[in-house]
Amino acid sequence: MENKDIFSLGELFESVQMQNIFADGKTFVDCFPVSDIASIQKRYEEEKTKQGFNLSTFVHEHFLEPKEIATDYESDKDRPIIKHIEMLWYVLKRNPEVTSDSLISLPHPYIVPGGRFREIYYWDSYFTLLGLQVSGRIEMIQNMVDNFSYLIDTIGYIPNGNRTYYLGRSQPPFFACMVNLLSEEKSKNILINYLPQLEKEYNFWMKGIDELNDSNLSVHRVALLPDGSILNHYWDENDTPRPESFKEDVELAHEAKDKKNMYRHLRAAAESGWDFSSRWFKTCNDFSSIHTTEIIPVDLNCLLLNLEQTIAAAYQLKSNTISSNKFKTLANKRKQAIEKYCWNEEKGFYFDYDYVQNQQKNSLTLAGVFPLFFEIASQEQANAIAAILQEKFVSGGGVITTTETTNQQWDSPNGWAPLQWVVIQGLTNYGKTDLAKDIAKKWMNLNEKVYANTGKMMEKYNVVATNLEAGGGEYPAQDGFGWTNGVYLTLYKLMKNI
Repeated sequence: MENKDIFSLGELFESVQMQNIFADGKTFVDCFPVSDIASIQKRYEEEKTKQGFNLSTFVHEHFLEPKEIATDYESDKDRPIIKHIEMLWYVLKRNPEVTSDSLISLPHPYIVPGGRFREIYYWDSYFTLLGLQVSGRIEMIQNMVDNFSYLIDTIGYIPNGNRTYYLGRSQPPFFACMVNLLSEEKSKNILINYLPQLEKEYNFWMKGIDELNDSNLSVHRVALLPDGSILNHYWDENDTPRPESFKEDVELAHEAKDKKNMYRHLRAAAESGWDFSSRWFKTCNDFSSIHTTEIIPVDLNCLLLNLEQTIAAAYQLKSNTISSNKFKTLANKRKQAIEKYCWNEEKGFYFDYDYVQNQQKNSLTLAGVFPLFFEIASQEQANAIAAILQEKFVSGGGVITTTETTNQQWDSPNGWAPLQWVVIQGLTNYGKTDLAKDIAKKWMNLNEKVYANTGKMMEKYNVVATNLEAGGGEYPAQDGFGWTNGVYLTLYKLMKNI
């Protein structure tokens, strides 16, 4: 099979990325080679030393630059926002295709986020599905779930996105949430249909569990804790610069004593979806102190607990009580470990846990609200968390992501649609409807304000200085935007009912 990966081009690839031939490192890995990769590489070796050789000219002769999604769509600010979102489902739709670029072909149509994100993304898609549900687009929900099942069956897991350069890592495991959402529209027996894929995903996250012991505390994504509990962390099978962010990664790791370890931490943070945040740093404003793989994230483990519960429910529907009880027990053990290692009674909040240092991290982040979203916290814990949210997170346009203000996009002052939904739904689960409605109104008002000014739904927003769109991060704020559209529609419906 021919290698079609642009990031396999060695010196040519590195030169293009390091010399900023494209302003965005993701552009080159998304390009279409006009002929096979091997012949382009051969031509480069022949021409690179010739007088007058121009790298940019060579690249543009041999590769076609991809278009951003939705750039051809004419937005009308006078169009009602709901109508705008409904029309965007058509703009953001992608049909199955076989290409010569890095895209991993999928069997069914799907919705992409928009902008520079021309492919499906794992955790984004759950929040997009929420909006598709409100829009009554059940067939598209089915297509999306079936695409993810296809990826699990063919690759063994759901990658970060359907690009070859994302292989090696996944994203927050929302597949069980997607299957449960589909079951709401069809029947609970849907869980049985997807049980093989649910178990395969679980096995991916638990890979290496049998190799854990006192001298081998972490393997892949599992970690052994002092009391014998096993919890999960983020990981990537590769320890090289990310092809889509090659220059940034190389420059950040320049001073690192262990470059491979640094690259692994960067990639693991990309698997978390929170790329990047001071949440993953040892020192708040020091990017080089990133240590993602050493951290037990509270949100990841809540998601995996939900996966265990969903598998248990599927087995119960099959009348397989033994297997159902097995996964119920696993979920209960995980719940106890989350409580022990992530709950802080004194501070009244859930925190990530550094299993290498055997101590809680001290970053206040919205990851600490996931136990409310999945209803594994007590009412007393929910009361304490709600008070912290009100005091430290609620801003003019919704909730900030962390209480640290940095130039990282998953810190203050930015707010993100998926986390607004997690907080609003989590609070609603525990009867905190007034606070939930306040946050929902603020977020929706900000979405509407930016839409009125720009005609666009954005990937992220500045929820503190609500006259601005958003700032910080690896790339400019993108418009489209799948998960923002989905959460807005869901909140629009929810606000009528709470």
